[in-house]
Amino acid sequence: MKNWSTAALFVVAALLITADDGQAQGHAAGNAVTGRLLVTGSATMAPLVSAIAKRFQALNPGIDIEVQTGGSGRGLADVRQGKADIGMVARALGAAEQEVKGLPIGRDGVAIVIHRDNPVRALSDAQVTDIYAGRLTNWKQVGGRDASIVTIAADAGRGSSELFEQYFHLSGGTLKPQLVLGDNPQRIKALVENSAAILYTSIGEAERAALAGVPIKLLPTGGVVASSRNIRNGNFPISRPLTLVTRERPTGLTKAFVEYCASSQVTDLIVAYNFVPYLD
Repeated sequence: MKNWSTAALFVVAALLITADDGQAQGHAAGNAVTGRLLVTGSATMAPLVSAIAKRFQALNPGIDIEVQTGGSGRGLADVRQGKADIGMVARALGAAEQEVKGLPIGRDGVAIVIHRDNPVRALSDAQVTDIYAGRLTNWKQVGGRDASIVTIAADAGRGSSELFEQYFHLSGGTLKPQLVLGDNPQRIKALVENSAAILYTSIGEAERAALAGVPIKLLPTGGVVASSRNIRNGNFPISRPLTLVTRERPTGLTKAFVEYCASSQVTDLIVAYNFVPYLD
């Protein structure tokens, strides 16, 4: 697959210069940049990309960047069909996706999450598979209370679903969730409202929610604690790049924004959203 060079990860677009305080400033007067970008796709990436867009727009007031969710599948489809300038894809690009151009801006993982009040502390990979296949249906079967397990899954086309199904060898008719919901916050909300539920979601999203006091807990996978720290050190088994994609090699405003998203000037935002800078 043809991607931008690694060096591009630390190149700020030509329309930006560095000010004394280390923050990028808008192009000099007389060279004002204007334009509009539509970015669609991964709900995991959307909050981060929205925060980056807000900073970029503050530096360049003539620019309007709209960020919409819908899943990694939507991001890819919109870019391929010319409906969006940039797609957000929360996974690696596959062999059948070589025609698009991708640039990873961070790393994340997929965690198994349960309610904080659930006494279960860990599930084996086989137990997770059996729960989502409908073979284990009560928490007492895995050391919990006598309560029916409510399985929550993401809808089709989500990057987290693809990674989850691949890792746990679940697909098609094998995966039998009781609730299918869209964006990460929807799934987390449903779990909070039902202490017998289980879901899978972005580690970054779940960590942020837990730190904010949402009553959830992340379970280990493969014996490894689900955390951004273990994504960073390469130990967590379900990890993924957070990738921005375009139909062609980007130019102009699209190139400027994509390279800004991959620059060291947004590392603080990537970390603030509990993701890992791509080259860390």
